[in-house]
Amino acid sequence: MKYYVVSDIHSYYTETIKALSDKGYFNDTSPHKLIICGDIFDRGDESVEMQKFILDLIKKEEVVLIRGNHEDLFLELCKNASKWFDRGIFYTHHARNGTVKTVMDLTSADEIDMLNPEKMEKLIKETSYYKVIIPKMVDFYETKKYIFVHGWIPCETNGFGGRPYYYSYIKNWREASSADWDYARWYNGMEAWVQGVKEEGKIIVCGHWHTSYGNSRFHNEGVEFGPTANFKPFFDIGIIAIDGCTAHTGKVNCIILEDDNG
Repeated sequence: MKYYVVSDIHSYYTETIKALSDKGYFNDTSPHKLIICGDIFDRGDESVEMQKFILDLIKKEEVVLIRGNHEDLFLELCKNASKWFDRGIFYTHHARNGTVKTVMDLTSADEIDMLNPEKMEKLIKETSYYKVIIPKMVDFYETKKYIFVHGWIPCETNGFGGRPYYYSYIKNWREASSADWDYARWYNGMEAWVQGVKEEGKIIVCGHWHTSYGNSRFHNEGVEFGPTANFKPFFDIGIIAIDGCTAHTGKVNCIILEDDNG
């Protein structure tokens, strides 16, 4: 099976289609699937087009969807609507991360609608993103050679978010709880990898954290941000990181992998 893999496409439909086209995805007549390693929406302006694209792929059974932290943010906004509106919805991290914009784009809600938490929650639950796409998502997808995740596999750390002081491998990560996966979707996979959190005999493919982090720190290629930053995929033994920081670079990384199903 041939796998085309992207991640963190964040409602940048045009850039996603270009990346796939450049790799020959739409002309490929061999058995193939698209794997998206999370964060399908938020930040960009083409959520409607992206939703239709994903729904078409689901209908044709040609996509594997990995859940990302932005999918979690979307559900959190819906679950705790009143809490966030009490704080002023347009002044929360949901607005800063683009989740509020995604809701407005997918539902045609205006700013007045978004000030009504009950109405906002109802609108969210009517979207295909909520009803169809997120329920199709998995925490990870494994083939013979590869493990596809968003941030990284669950492991022991000293705290939440992408910058724990340490990451430590746990053998039974495949049986991790939903809460453990919630944390793992925020991890910096390149940092976890360099600290030894790896799966023997496998290559972990991840998104979430901009690849210039690993390219600059571990390969001495350019800087993390700036004119010499390298946002191309980060390849090393046991890891492929592919988040091209599309909102910053305007480009989506797409890699092609071939493997048997797990």
